[in-house]
Amino acid sequence: MELADHIVDAFRAFGPIQLKRMFSGYGLFRGGVMFGLLHDDVLYLKADLDNVADFVSLGLAQFTYVRNGKTVGLSYYQAPDSVMDDGAEAAKWAQRSFEAALRGGASKAKAVRKRTAKSRDVMRNRKRAP
Repeated sequence: MELADHIVDAFRAFGPIQLKRMFSGYGLFRGGVMFGLLHDDVLYLKADLDNVADFVSLGLAQFTYVRNGKTVGLSYYQAPDSVMDDGAEAAKWAQRSFEAALRGGASKAKAVRKRTAKSRDVMRNRKRAP
């Protein structure tokens, strides 16, 4: 838990964050939005099309795990070492990852609304059919 406490302190300039136990690590949350994860003493931050190049250009590894014999990659990348030592740098990376998480949440909500509307249309069509 010592590293987890250090992460909370490192992100202080970004604002209050919460660590929630998840599987064999922790999720990093701000305002109920998960923007990072801590697994095997490695900090990963959320990435999407808008910020993934920042991680890739520094050669930072994607979070992966094995499921059913296949390697699965999630949209989280290892945080640069500077995040742990520089509050301003931590705040900058956290903000970008938080924004990526918000964009991802908006995309998921849009997809759910689209599926819901499609289901309603199907049900309406069934009711109209003789």
